[in-house]
Amino acid sequence: MNRRNFIRLAGGGTVVAATAGTLAACGVASPHYPAEAVEAWQGPVGETEVRRRAVAYAITAPNPHNLQPWVVDLREDGVITLRTDRERVLPHTDPLGRQILIGHGAFLELLVLALAQQGVGSDVLLWPQGPLPAALADWDDRPVARVTLKPAGQPDALFAQVLHRHTPKSDFDMARTVTPDVLAALLASQRPAAGLQVGGTVDAARLEPLRTLCWQSAQVELLTPRTMMESIHLTRVGPAEILRHRDGISLNAPFVRAVAALGMFDRSAPPAEGSAAYKSAMGRFEGHSRTAMGFVWITGGNTRGDQIDAGRAYVRLQLQATALGVGMHPMSQALQEFAEMAPHYERVHQLVLGRSAPRAPEDATVQMFCRIGYPQDEVPATPRRPLRQFVQA
Repeated sequence: MNRRNFIRLAGGGTVVAATAGTLAACGVASPHYPAEAVEAWQGPVGETEVRRRAVAYAITAPNPHNLQPWVVDLREDGVITLRTDRERVLPHTDPLGRQILIGHGAFLELLVLALAQQGVGSDVLLWPQGPLPAALADWDDRPVARVTLKPAGQPDALFAQVLHRHTPKSDFDMARTVTPDVLAALLASQRPAAGLQVGGTVDAARLEPLRTLCWQSAQVELLTPRTMMESIHLTRVGPAEILRHRDGISLNAPFVRAVAALGMFDRSAPPAEGSAAYKSAMGRFEGHSRTAMGFVWITGGNTRGDQIDAGRAYVRLQLQATALGVGMHPMSQALQEFAEMAPHYERVHQLVLGRSAPRAPEDATVQMFCRIGYPQDEVPATPRRPLRQFVQA
């Protein structure tokens, strides 16, 4: 084998690469996942019970690192109780659990939409036994929400997009601008929520510093060993791993599969700064950032209830984006609350909220920050675990 074809992929691992361009493509998921791994996107096939059908739609909700951190208790008639799977959290990149709870809010919104589509209403009671503690390490099994079914649910037009909503993880088409009218239509998806604001921009003058922030904050996550390893441990390579786990970060490009088959995909250490793997990952983040044709965000308070509400608003934005043919991809690095990210956390609040002074505790929190644009290719569905793994009955 030609020695010139060897490059460093991660840590001490050595892999074969045909070109640097091929390596850069490794972060782009293939749309051809095993059919069983994405069967959730067919809807509740064979399910007849109202609550199970609703949960089958809700498990397609967006969530951090595709952890799918939901446990649903159906043992009480007419009630759906939602808890967190404490084994499916991110102690390093999300030490306060804020992003996990945004994922719970997205789940709840899809659950309510799916019940309403069946003519069933719902009363959502958050924190029936009190909010979860501030620190993720102190979380227990108390419910996030208790959803009580009632008659006469009113269907929502956005439900039609639930099984079509996919998150694009590739570069956007820079030849297609997102117009102010499209942005306005996207933001119009929201229902009023106390203390919550949804905004965005397609103004060229604002885009460049926001793009730069995305790229710079991605470098911090990549160069902080404990946060990078959190992602590496959740990486699933090739059809067999993807099907076995059906969660996490799925990589199915032919080159990555070949590397894994040779036993050369090193997951023991983060990529060293300046290595081929580092350059590849940063090239992917740089492409995502550079091709952002606009940004949308959700701001407001930062109570546990606010975080749930932000998740509900976020998934509605994604459903509306799907209806409009617009891609919407969270750029969450700058919002991560670990120490090394602090300067970028401050910067995203300055850029989004228009503040020049340091952020005060009473100021609004940026809960979600996403790039928008038009995907150049098909956006694949993301693997989901089977319904039975979420349900206690």
